[in-house]
Parts: sequence; structure tokens; C-alpha cells
Amino acid sequence: MQLPKIKLPEKLEPFRGVIIFAVVLLLSNFFWKYNVLGDEDTSGDNTVTFWGNDISIPFNWMAHHVAGVCYSILHSLDSAVSLDSVRNVFHYPNSNRVQIVWACTGMKQAYICFCIMAFSRGPWKKKLWYVPLTLLTVYVINIFRISFIVATIENHPGWFTFLHLYLFKYAFYGIIFLMWVFWEEKMVGKTKVVTKETT
Repeated sequence: MQLPKIKLPEKLEPFRGVIIFAVVLLLSNFFWKYNVLGDEDTSGDNTVTFWGNDISIPFNWMAHHVAGVCYSILHSLDSAVSLDSVRNVFHYPNSNRVQIVWACTGMKQAYICFCIMAFSRGPWKKKLWYVPLTLLTVYVINIFRISFIVATIENHPGWFTFLHLYLFKYAFYGIIFLMWVFWEEKMVGKTKVVTKETT
């Protein structure tokens, strides 16, 4: 699946790949934002909908999974945190706490990453292993992100907004961009070289 070949002005042609990356990123982000809806506060309402249809089950399962994995990591590092596994709330003895909700699952970033790779040029044989690898990378980064934020909240609860809404949000998209650059430069680039040599 690739975008149809669109003629660009000559000056923009060298940036075709970056332009496609940006367009797919924006379109997939807006599609998700306005079609996948759910409450992100701590009210306990875990309902997520897509065009009015309840799609909460995978999100709630993933939120529970992420909370459990992060708790295991923090517990192995002798953290004093405890986990309310029913509501996915991390508690510290000093009363600081943070809840893992459906938007913390990394599923949005995985979806955007998949869209970018699906619409990128290149052979599907390589995409069959590279796309799952990028999705695994997104999963690992999200686990690190949540674990780091939960660990930081113990003594610096005021850092939550910066870490959650700014630092890790843009770092996530930066890493997705780097994975795409690696694909374009190393995977697709190698294919083009081999094709030229064999013709």
C-alpha cells in the first residue's frame, strides 16, 4: 500500500519522502483524534469508542498490561510504589499517585507508526519483518516512558505535565521518525542500489 505518485515542484522533489511522512503522520493523528474517543480523566470511565462503537476491551486490557509490566520493573528496582490493579493506579507512601488510562497504552503511537510504514515506499518482503520490529520498539519505549514517569512522580509530582505532555510525547514521534529514516536510508536505499547493479 503506497500513496499514488503525485507530481511535486522540482525544488520539493528531493523532500518527497519527508513530505509523505509528515502528511501521513498528520492525517493518521487527526483521524485518531476525532474518531477514537475516550475519557482520559481518573473518573473510572474506561469506555473508548470508534464511530460510536465500544472498542474498550483491547485498550483496557493493554492499560492493565502496561501497568503490570511497569509495576514489575519498578518493584525489581526496589521502588516503594504499590499498584491498585483494578483501576491501574500507582500509589506511593507519600500519597503521590498516577493512573494508567487507555491513552497511556502506546496504541495510538503504534497505529501512527504502522500507517507511516504502510504508506512508505519499499518492498513488502522487508516490511513484513521491519513493521513488527518498529511496533515492538514502540511498545518497549512506551513501557520505559510510563515506568520513568511513575518513578519520577514519587518525589517530583510537578514534573508530570512536562514529562507526559511534552518531553515523551515529542520524543516518541522523534523515534518513529528515526525508524522511518533508517528504513528509507538503509532498507529502501539498499534495494535501489542492488536494482541498479543488476540491471
